[in-house]
Amino acid sequence: MTPDPLALDAGTMRSMGYQVVDMLVDRIGRVPSDPVLRTATREEMEARLGEPPPEGPRDFAALLRRLDTDVLPYGAHWDHPRFFAYIPGSGTWPAALGDLIASAVNIDSGAWREAAGASQLEVTVLDWFRDWIGYPASASGVLVSGGSAANLTAMACAREVLVGPMNTRIVSYVGDQSHSSIARAARHLGFRPDQVRIIPTDAAMRMRTDDLAAAMDADIAAGRLPFFVAAAAGSTNTGSVDDLAAISAICRERGVWLHVDAAYGGFAVLAERGREALAGIDLADSVTLDPHKWLLMPFEVGCLMVRSADQLEQAFSIHPEYLAERAGGRGEIDFADRGLQLTRATRAIKVWLGLQTFGVGAYRAAIERAMDLALGAQRVIEADPRLELVTPASLGIVAFRCRPRPGEDEAATDRRNAAVVARLASEGEALVTATQLRGRYAIRLCVMNHATAEEDVTWTLDRLAVLGTEADSAPVADGAAPRAWLSGGLEELPPTLVHDPGEGPLDAVGLRAFPAFATVTDEQAERFLSTGREERYETGDTVTRIWAFARTAYLVLEGCFSAQVREREVNVLRPGDHFGEIAAIEWGRDFSYGRTATVLATEPSRVLAVPGSALRELMAESPETNRAIRLLAQARLLNR
Repeated sequence: MTPDPLALDAGTMRSMGYQVVDMLVDRIGRVPSDPVLRTATREEMEARLGEPPPEGPRDFAALLRRLDTDVLPYGAHWDHPRFFAYIPGSGTWPAALGDLIASAVNIDSGAWREAAGASQLEVTVLDWFRDWIGYPASASGVLVSGGSAANLTAMACAREVLVGPMNTRIVSYVGDQSHSSIARAARHLGFRPDQVRIIPTDAAMRMRTDDLAAAMDADIAAGRLPFFVAAAAGSTNTGSVDDLAAISAICRERGVWLHVDAAYGGFAVLAERGREALAGIDLADSVTLDPHKWLLMPFEVGCLMVRSADQLEQAFSIHPEYLAERAGGRGEIDFADRGLQLTRATRAIKVWLGLQTFGVGAYRAAIERAMDLALGAQRVIEADPRLELVTPASLGIVAFRCRPRPGEDEAATDRRNAAVVARLASEGEALVTATQLRGRYAIRLCVMNHATAEEDVTWTLDRLAVLGTEADSAPVADGAAPRAWLSGGLEELPPTLVHDPGEGPLDAVGLRAFPAFATVTDEQAERFLSTGREERYETGDTVTRIWAFARTAYLVLEGCFSAQVREREVNVLRPGDHFGEIAAIEWGRDFSYGRTATVLATEPSRVLAVPGSALRELMAESPETNRAIRLLAQARLLNR
């Protein structure tokens, strides 16, 4: 017979393994002194690595050296003590060895028969998770690749359990601080734009429960079927946690599935402060957890927990004839019946090995330490006159910015802060990322790494403050919206029209008289206006009704309108104002808020009605218009 061309003797395998371990241990030892981020262009990487595969063997030690010089240095050190960007990833060595074991043994953990040991290990790990979040004995789940996969699995499970095949009447509800994976899941599960309703959040970035209940009731009255709510337990933007107990009560009253996305914050339940912050998580029908976040496991491993494990199998179990012999016996679990994957590597070994090696107490201490460091960062920010707190520390996240200079416009402040973040990344000593909060630029610092020390946090904040004093502040373009900062709520809104468009059709000059459109070009104005139509309304006529699915935006040309939320007037709209922009702006993957207020004409009035797609196109072309409209939309959402 032909000899096995891929066989290696035991001595060679040991030698190769020792070389790999030596390389990895050396690399881990270099992490604190390496740049946090080192990147390269596609051309540079092609020059290093673009090559045809070899026909014959190459020296393994030489290949390791190439990995160590040409591959591994080019990227982010997610495990660096000063990696505060996104949500850091800092695994442990025992858990990493668990991944090595799983890969070397090459377990397919889809069926109990072929993976009884690995399957039981997954059951054991899931039982730990169940107990930590306070779920009943009937609960269990499945390990998946990450939070995105868990959220998609949860939505698919809820639909199968409550609805069955796709139904055009069902509606899901998502807070505007929810992770983008919720929108991605809905899109790929076949939900139309009018089947996902975005619920505004309050000043603390928590889903507004009054709006949630009102939106559901409006949908029920319209013949729709509310079926799924995704609440956040540790939002990516700010670490905010929705009022889970209140949302649960709303869902239970209406027979709606409550899913809690706790991918970021879920394992904070191991600490007393975290349990308090996540109160009510045990009331959810399903929960997303992410061990490769705050349980400090190597990428990738996520988890979906479901209150009734049978519901997962109801949603996903399919047994074709060619897999008939794989069906598990009594009490045995085929994890392929609980999710999308048939062939699936075991992710349980690394979780089990990491927790067994250090003990739960060590992970609890690491989580508490990270929360302490975030609180310490907040105190440093509040005490530093060069910095300004945007949102307080929540779990391990704090948002802030370099303080505006006297007389500096908000747009210029935003640009200066963006330059500071980019400069810090280019220096390579620390890494943060930014986000938009209520239409404003904010720097986000996320503390999660178990190796991060207080001096790493304070050094990074001081360096950002220094860079903020050094950075240029470019002049702001005319017509940009004035300040309406998050912490102060509505300070002022764009001024009213200073040039009346008159009775005739709106032209470019008239459009520029609207403050938000002051900088559009003639060509942009012509294309935008060509999509609109004039509409007239008499006193008492309704233009938009709250919670309706519609995307049209309106420019007020004549008359007066009243914007109302639950019969309370929240705004008066006159010539020079616009409304409907909140519903027109896309939240993600074609999904939007829908109408967040009812607008009534209080006297004979005239408007230009413009498709939401035309407004979004203009906003994409005009940064000043985009900024002004988003600021106003966020201010109105906060003032509802």
